[in-house]
Amino acid sequence: MQARALLAAGHPSTLIIPMTTSLIDDAEPLRIRVPKAAGLKQVSELLVDQLRAIDNRRLVRGPLARLPRPLMARVELALQEVLDLVR
Repeated sequence: MQARALLAAGHPSTLIIPMTTSLIDDAEPLRIRVPKAAGLKQVSELLVDQLRAIDNRRLVRGPLARLPRPLMARVELALQEVLDLVR
């Protein structure tokens, strides 16, 4: 969950949003529900309030899921709200 320019520049870490299968109803914007159709084996939630950076050496395969644009827009709004970037 970061600009491709950082990856292309060889930045040593990547920002990630952890996921869980322990679902909590009505937890948005702190959690965003992701359907298993997004490439996951079961319905999960992104823990938007637990954004973290990890060393790129921990990335052993590609993204766990690729979110459709409407869902990604919700994630972006949630990040703005959690990080107090809302204008």
